[in-house]
Amino acid sequence: MGEEYVYKGGRRLRLGYTTGSCAAAAAKAAAEMLLTGKTVSGVRLRVPRGDILTLEILEPELNKAYAACSVRKDAGDDPDVTDGTLIRARAEKIPSGIEIDGGEGVGRVTKPGLDQPIGAAAINSVPRQMIAKAVDEVREAAGCEDGIKITVSVPGGEELAKRTYNPRMGITGGISIIGTTGIVEPMSTSALIETTRAEMRMRRAEGAETLLLTIGNYGKSFLARELPLAFEKSVKCGNFIGEAIDSAIELGFGGVLIVGHVGKLVKLGAGIMNTHSAMADGRMEVLATCGLLAGTEPETLKRLMDCATVDAAIALLEAAGTKEKTAAILMERARLHLDARARGQIKIGAVMFSDKYGIIGKTADAGELIERIVREAND
Repeated sequence: MGEEYVYKGGRRLRLGYTTGSCAAAAAKAAAEMLLTGKTVSGVRLRVPRGDILTLEILEPELNKAYAACSVRKDAGDDPDVTDGTLIRARAEKIPSGIEIDGGEGVGRVTKPGLDQPIGAAAINSVPRQMIAKAVDEVREAAGCEDGIKITVSVPGGEELAKRTYNPRMGITGGISIIGTTGIVEPMSTSALIETTRAEMRMRRAEGAETLLLTIGNYGKSFLARELPLAFEKSVKCGNFIGEAIDSAIELGFGGVLIVGHVGKLVKLGAGIMNTHSAMADGRMEVLATCGLLAGTEPETLKRLMDCATVDAAIALLEAAGTKEKTAAILMERARLHLDARARGQIKIGAVMFSDKYGIIGKTADAGELIERIVREAND
């Protein structure tokens, strides 16, 4: 594959390739070196998306016991913490089959519900399949009937992992080898959603029946101060509220409580389930509509439409004496839209807060969901 690009937000962004592709390419080269006794400078690898990558092989090492080499991760224009990292594979003969394990800098799974079982190296299923397929191709071409063990390592991976979600998800000692298509798409929505799903899956495997969702770290700070909730057990869904609700239903949660700053969650009043500003705004339009229904004077509503922040708009509503009624209408509208997204399959609620004004409002089921979360945490 030559250089390929996608266009997002008017920008041309270069594609890259995943740690899984790097591991598979390094494994293929290491296996070829092991079986032929010759060093390899590059390999071709077909990834699950269908692309054929030609990747440079670095640091070849060959002796009678094993062969090893590295591939440098290229994340393209994606702000990936693993960009430029060396992914290394070591190949050695075993009696039969293909074994895949992790070495230095590759994490170990310590909690249930993730892609791999407890105790296994954090090399996800698709990369494992890619590695096995690549090594099998080499074995077949060489007419080899012996088995091969592949050990994937990432020099510096343990330190690098501190900048990822791995410590929070119970993956210790290094990074994960991941990727479903083999290709990194810059600022990929699907990658962000899958990270959230993975953490939700882990919480479900731990026995959680009621899911606590936050929009970001700002929300978690509020939880610690104002609500009796175990914020360390929450899952951050970012802007992708709709997708998080869908995943919660799929994973079998009985309830979902969403807690976030009103500056984001006010959009739920219009049924906006992706709260990123690039997708939709409508904050002041929602507040103005709710304010109108609450009896706010037209002159105040006109001023509200010129506000740059939701806190500024709330200040106007408070001065007009309609803040509480406006908030109640907003929460009811949010409830209707959340229930519509949940399709009656799960109990769902939301708590909106402002750092300046505290809790702005709760949907009708929020209180019950808070009690459930507290009870589950204490069981």
